[in-house]
Amino acid sequence: MERFGGAGVIRMAAVVILSAAAVRGQTPALPDAPGSDTVTRVCGACHPATIVLGHGMTREGWGQVVASMITRGAKGSAADFEAVTNYLAKNLPANAPGGAGGARHSLSAGPGDRQVVDRQSAARGKTIYTSECASCHGPLGRGANGPDLVRSVVVLHDHYGDTLGPYLMQRHPGAAGTAMASLTQKQIQDISHFLHQQVEDTLRSGPYTQVLNVMTGNAQAGAAYFNGAGGCARCHSGTGDLAGIASRYDAPTLQQRLLFPRTVALGAEGVAAPKPVTVKVTYENGEPISGTLVHIDDFNIALRDAAGNYHAWNRTPQLKIERHDPYAAHNELLDRITDQDIHNLVAYLETLK
Repeated sequence: MERFGGAGVIRMAAVVILSAAAVRGQTPALPDAPGSDTVTRVCGACHPATIVLGHGMTREGWGQVVASMITRGAKGSAADFEAVTNYLAKNLPANAPGGAGGARHSLSAGPGDRQVVDRQSAARGKTIYTSECASCHGPLGRGANGPDLVRSVVVLHDHYGDTLGPYLMQRHPGAAGTAMASLTQKQIQDISHFLHQQVEDTLRSGPYTQVLNVMTGNAQAGAAYFNGAGGCARCHSGTGDLAGIASRYDAPTLQQRLLFPRTVALGAEGVAAPKPVTVKVTYENGEPISGTLVHIDDFNIALRDAAGNYHAWNRTPQLKIERHDPYAAHNELLDRITDQDIHNLVAYLETLK
């Protein structure tokens, strides 16, 4: 709904969707009811407002979608957003034909969809950033004459340049004072990697230039948590797959792989690339297609099969999706693990030499 923060994903959805009405040669339209003009104005700023067709939800569900769009920077008054929610709930309810029942939608990318920083791309991006951006935003993106990019909504919502690119091309001046329209998509992606690297460095170590000492826990307590409350032993073994892990990784890397196994930078020496999220998609009365997840949101899903072929679908109630994230247990652990548990676990893992 807003023009830049998160709009790239929604624009992509608008391009991919091919509704049943379009197949029949008809132009899909929102139901003619009070509030449709507000939906068209607010939501249509960045994508066709008709993207919501075929996605019936409860009022709570539509409220969550609207709230998510507001956090992404959607423009409008409180009355506008209330009107949009009321219109969608009344005209596209949960029991509407083709609706999604009472399902709740998140609109936020899961851990499997998070951008993974490529160090070589980030290094190239740093060169471009230094010549075009550093004079305003500082050498590390922390701000100078211009704002802090590490806290920028455009950067935080960016996914391999999908929001950063349109922003730079249409609105933002470069060092010469002109729009940065001469940048290639590859250069934009490199800048994206560099900026995401700055964000992750900030999250990892705050204002410190060196990684802090993480060896402050109790190894015996860590072993107890590993085999008990942590549930780690359900998938791992200190004498099996984790045997000798402390001889391969230092303590900070062990902690990073424990908490955020998918975000360990690709290309780091001695660090294995993260395992991909896989999905199996089955349409009603159709053969299932399996592969590596490329993209997923509330409206679309895309995968690449073992042969390298790309497949994409409009998400409907008839589409069955089975998703397997090999790091699901790690993601769930973040909701309940304490700082002390983390330190104890790292101390235990450090004994597995």
